Amino acid sequence: MKSTKITKRIAVIALSVVMLATATACGGSSGNSASRIVIAGSTSVQPFMENLVEVYEDMYPDYEVDVQGGGTSAGITAASSGTADIGMASRDIKDGEFDGKSVVIALDGLAVIVHPDNPVHDLTKEQIRDIYSHDITNWSEVGGPDQTINVVTREDGSGTRGAFEDLVMVWDNEGDKKPINPASNTQNSNGTVKSCIVGDVNAIGYISLGLVDETVQAVKLNGIEANDENVTNKTYALFRPFILVMKNDASEESQHFVDFVLSREGQDLLKKEHLIPVA
Repeated sequence: MKSTKITKRIAVIALSVVMLATATACGGSSGNSASRIVIAGSTSVQPFMENLVEVYEDMYPDYEVDVQGGGTSAGITAASSGTADIGMASRDIKDGEFDGKSVVIALDGLAVIVHPDNPVHDLTKEQIRDIYSHDITNWSEVGGPDQTINVVTREDGSGTRGAFEDLVMVWDNEGDKKPINPASNTQNSNGTVKSCIVGDVNAIGYISLGLVDETVQAVKLNGIEANDENVTNKTYALFRPFILVMKNDASEESQHFVDFVLSREGQDLLKKEHLIPVA
């Protein structure tokens, strides 16, 4: 008798499992599905956005956010076409580039970095410009050792590169820019630029100030240290906006996430990551 009851109980459990599997296969669900948001674009903004998303999903478990890189231009295009709900940009939006809403979520310093063992700790904007145009090719020309400078830059379309060109490579009042020499070592993310500097004592590159750590050295610009305080008071001249873009008819879910980023909690998280909050 006892054996029969156990057998029936097993049969009921097995039937329940089959019914659940069938419902799932036919589109049914045992619970509410999460609202999914896709964010794409700047690899400078990406790591900070991933940190925000981790906290956001803990606070709002009914929301699921997928963060992808690709660069600023790709992010703007994705938001414009609807491939992504929100685009990430690490430079100002150009006239006619995006027909929708854009919001600055933080300011970020742009750090020019070298290997920690490099004795060159201070450069002028003109020296950096000449290094990137390859008018200066040896560290001895800027007070360093007699070694060839290995220049590392970002790819065309990168928001970081665009900001660097606007902030450093402009050389006259007309806005003319010295081109970055195409023979430079081109990388497609802040992370790979940083890795190049970590592995080469003679390399120079530029990344988001928020990503600088003890593995690299941020050089001073005209004697001014690259740090949060000097970006805030604007004595350090290399900084750019971090921007989110979305369509004018963006979903409530997308707006909900942007509101979180601009909330006190979101802004405090960005501040802890060495960005300059704006809200």
